[in-house]
Amino acid sequence: MSLVHEIDYGTPASKSEKLVTLTIDGMKVQVPEGTSIMRAAMEVGNQIPKLCATDMLDAFGSCRLCLIEIEGRNGTPASCTTPVAEGIVVKTQTERLKQIRRGVMELYISDHPLDCLTCSANGDCELQDMAGVVGLREVRYGYEGENHIKMGKDESNPYFTYEKSKCIVCNRCVRACEEVQGTFALTISGRGFGSRVSPGMDEEFLSSECVSCGACVQACPTATLNEKAMYDIGTPEHSLVTTCAYCGVGCTFKAEMRGDELVRMVPYKDGKANRGHSCVKGRFAYGYATHKDRILKPMIRSSIHEPWKEVSYEEAIAYAASEFKRIQEKYGRRAVGGITSSRCTNEETYLVQKLIRGAFGNNNVDTCARVCHSPTGYGLSQTYGTSAGTQDFDSVEESDVILVIGANPTDGHPVFGSRMKKRLREGAKLIVIDPRKIDLVRTPHVQADYHLPLRPGTNVAMVTAIAHVIVTEGLVHEDFVRDYCDWDEFQEWAEFVAEERHSPEAIQQYTGVDPALVRGAARLYAKGGNGAIYYGLGVTEHSQGSTTVIGIANLAMATGNIGRNGVGVNPLRGQNNVQGSCDMGSFPHELPGYRHVAEDDTRVLFERDWGVKLDDEPGLRIPNMFDAAVDGTFKGMYVQGEDILQSDPDTRHVSAGLGALECLVVQDLFLNETANYAHVFLPGCSFLEKDGTFTNAERRIQRVRKLMAPKNGYADWEVTIMLAEALGYKMDYQHPSEIMDEIARLTPTFTGVSYAKLEEAGSVQWPCNEKAPEGTPVMHIGGFVRGKGKFMLTEYVPTDERTGPRFPLLLTTGRILSQYNVGAQTRRTENVAWHPEDVLEIHPHDAETRGIRDGDYVRLDSRAGSTSLKAVISERMPTGVVYTTFHHPVTQANVITTDYSDWATNCPEYKVTAVQISPSNGPSPWQENYEAFSRQSRRIAEAAE
Repeated sequence: MSLVHEIDYGTPASKSEKLVTLTIDGMKVQVPEGTSIMRAAMEVGNQIPKLCATDMLDAFGSCRLCLIEIEGRNGTPASCTTPVAEGIVVKTQTERLKQIRRGVMELYISDHPLDCLTCSANGDCELQDMAGVVGLREVRYGYEGENHIKMGKDESNPYFTYEKSKCIVCNRCVRACEEVQGTFALTISGRGFGSRVSPGMDEEFLSSECVSCGACVQACPTATLNEKAMYDIGTPEHSLVTTCAYCGVGCTFKAEMRGDELVRMVPYKDGKANRGHSCVKGRFAYGYATHKDRILKPMIRSSIHEPWKEVSYEEAIAYAASEFKRIQEKYGRRAVGGITSSRCTNEETYLVQKLIRGAFGNNNVDTCARVCHSPTGYGLSQTYGTSAGTQDFDSVEESDVILVIGANPTDGHPVFGSRMKKRLREGAKLIVIDPRKIDLVRTPHVQADYHLPLRPGTNVAMVTAIAHVIVTEGLVHEDFVRDYCDWDEFQEWAEFVAEERHSPEAIQQYTGVDPALVRGAARLYAKGGNGAIYYGLGVTEHSQGSTTVIGIANLAMATGNIGRNGVGVNPLRGQNNVQGSCDMGSFPHELPGYRHVAEDDTRVLFERDWGVKLDDEPGLRIPNMFDAAVDGTFKGMYVQGEDILQSDPDTRHVSAGLGALECLVVQDLFLNETANYAHVFLPGCSFLEKDGTFTNAERRIQRVRKLMAPKNGYADWEVTIMLAEALGYKMDYQHPSEIMDEIARLTPTFTGVSYAKLEEAGSVQWPCNEKAPEGTPVMHIGGFVRGKGKFMLTEYVPTDERTGPRFPLLLTTGRILSQYNVGAQTRRTENVAWHPEDVLEIHPHDAETRGIRDGDYVRLDSRAGSTSLKAVISERMPTGVVYTTFHHPVTQANVITTDYSDWATNCPEYKVTAVQISPSNGPSPWQENYEAFSRQSRRIAEAAE
């Protein structure tokens, strides 16, 4: 194997359809108008020397290495900033150009350390490469005069160093921070000879506004900014392209290796989801895969009060299978079930639901999508006919108005957030509907045109009020509605939303939002051109989550913002394979492809292929499993890659349900919170040890490639097969590609998907079948999947969770950039440098009335439970609302949340919990229990070593 090399064309591609013909070094070249001469030359394999230019950034023209000559023109213009023109004749290599380039290069080298043999970038340094390209063999200038050779090194960032002495002030890092990431954290300080890159006024990188996305490191042509792993491990010697295992953006990376050790993850420019960009998690936070806490040997125990005993896979699997058989014989076939994971591959998830249906003989299978995006599946399937978003990520580049509701892209989906910010800097308008002043409300060079800071739990009222304005002010796209939607249903809906009780003035009593802001936002969305809606868990994790999704779908249909680039309804999925876990049939009422288990034809199709009779009765959802366990009718569970005790609401009820199980099998990387109640622990694999596919939020199916052998001995799919066979159900696969072949055979939207197809195309978006052999970037073009789009009424029903004298504040929850989900992965990386604990954000007024100062421990009480955490006083919060994250189990945020859930899907209402806050002396009993469990986990891991 060798390194995967990507061509750097020096400047971005032109999107013009008009072609221009020119001559470069005697060769005829035809390229789109607007292409730089540098890129045109590279298109035919002629690399012009460069240092400040890279095709990820706009042309800058500062290094003066890429000079050229054009017949009939004076001077030597920079090829990166000079566009092609019809008929021009260009020379890139003349004696004059050689001398100029050599002289320029000599000046660069004269103020640069000549420690190439020991430099961390040796062999991967563009300055070194260009010195050879221009033929520089000696430097006439010494170091006797003023120079930068002995400048210091900033090592404050956990992942990369800033070595000032090696900076050539090419500006690439500064421009990457501005153009690609959009944070504007870097600048050039000083003037003339004193110029250097700076992360702020006398700041180190760690304490600056830098978000550690790695764009500056990737852009740097020298070792000025370089990964610390390049010092510790050395230069990589081979690489594979794989997919990130964090959020639903699904970034593609070149995983660069030395032997079986991962050196670095480099964003892949051909990755269609990320286009060569990354965030701190995907780029740097992969160390959990080799963390000492990983459990690598199977363990069993007959009681959760006994210590774990390490056993072989054969013994652990046999014990688990015998327990499941015993339970079914004693309590009945439906007394066991399982939960699939959105962190696992499509193939692994497919096998788990097949095991439950084929080996357990019931439909008691659910997935963590239940607690995040199940309302998306319900709402969009009802209105549009598919359970997924409508666009690809590229679509945002053609949006004129972007409406973000219940999502925080810069923290939760940062790579897409950067793309969104770039479009906003180009002139798109922005509407933010969120209780908090998230970064998008006001951030460098981006400011929302409208921020609607609604009270948590009033999404339906707000969305219906926007619809009211659109209908009553005649802003409906009537031609679109007549052509593509059910006109009678639309008229009923229009009459409903036009009622005065849905006006912005009437709903202000619920939302607390100025009616003038609501009306202005509605007009902007309806009249501003291409309007795109992006939403997240702030929409779905409510008692009316499904209703809000339906309301959003109604808005897009009423304004004609569906079925083309730049528009659409786009759920921002939380975990890397939430979409895939749903596609694979992880819900108790649906087989793969979202087909109901009661459909005879569908069931017969799977029965013939799987060789087993399938149950036609829907199984238990996750909350129903806990209820049944407490009631004594559900006794066994197989959980793959999901920490339900930490991630699910009403922790006390979840722990009671888990404690009532007679056999709990947990398969994971670490002894997580759920494993406190487990009887069998099966070690899991990280994404670095897997072959398979993930499906991201834009329905993009992408390959995950195995970089190293599974440290636990078996891939997750192999362990599931062993369990199935121990239960008497034969599964015969030699490779995950064969599982995908079966998925394609049985699932209409996947019939054109295969590993061969993915190797050829890089990725495809479902539906990929006979009608769309290359996949479907944009859905519902020329009509909806269900036929006519369906308008549905969205009656606002206030949540049963109310504030009052005992609990006067509302708690809402969310994520932060540096951490991920329940933190099992990111907490075991250097990302803890930015977010070592969950904190409670509280408005200054609410803090003052309770005698709380910034940094104080506070007690957080709800009707469900209590915990303690530190307070951060923040103007981002409105009065009456507090906010925390859920990344650290020591906080146990879900001890506070209630068991209220969405009416259609049982998605928990995480975002609305009535609470009271009071001063506290320190951590709660939950934290003390967690510390004891952590000590136990460490002892087991150390003993295994």
